[in-house]
Amino acid sequence: MTGGQTVLGYLDLVDIEAVTADPKPILGYSDISLLHLVLYSRTGLVGFHADLATPGLGGAWQAVPAARRGELEDLYSTLLTGTEAIGTLPTEPSWECWRAGRAEGPLIGGVLNRIMRAQATRYALPLDWFDGAVLFWEELGGEASWVWSDLHVLRHCGILDRISGMVVGVPCRIGGLGSSDASPTLPEIVFDVLGKRDIPVLGNVDFGHAGPNLPMPVGVRVALDAEQRTLSLLDPAVRPHATTGPVG
Repeated sequence: MTGGQTVLGYLDLVDIEAVTADPKPILGYSDISLLHLVLYSRTGLVGFHADLATPGLGGAWQAVPAARRGELEDLYSTLLTGTEAIGTLPTEPSWECWRAGRAEGPLIGGVLNRIMRAQATRYALPLDWFDGAVLFWEELGGEASWVWSDLHVLRHCGILDRISGMVVGVPCRIGGLGSSDASPTLPEIVFDVLGKRDIPVLGNVDFGHAGPNLPMPVGVRVALDAEQRTLSLLDPAVRPHATTGPVG
């Protein structure tokens, strides 16, 4: 229904064998990012960083033009029930090429501070799972300096040395961004942390707490072309089940 703050408290209570035996698509963002990452780490199953029922489907979706809402409905339906790759996700004019280049690899990410916290637990993704990955992230609240610090945690973990590209969502209510003083912009923060790592970066992509969200399936192979401002899903996110239809 919504995100919350409690996933860290029940990670060790999740019945991984039951999830593996009878998998279902799980949709959500914010705190649910932890659940996607941990289930992907433990089972290899795809989780969908996508809109939640209350703030998304029942909120942000109702505030967009009918044509956009219809586009999202078709996209979600096809992604969750089709067994063919989606291909190129619908692009919005707001997408920004922060650094040109192309990358191809598994899509891994979520809310930035939840990625960082997941990697601090025994449920962390093995580092080699980030080899060639396209890292996507978004953030809500706090300060611009917190984003800088959390990205540095990923750098110290070795994640930024392994990824092949980065996709950044729409920031939401982050103090210090967009102010008229000398505060750094979000691209400046990203490139300060990346340093000499020459990877393509696509920014301001429409996923995150600002909503509505393009669905971002964790673990699905994607192709990123930052200069052309495209992100394409190269594999299906669900597979046919012998008795119950498509499952995650």
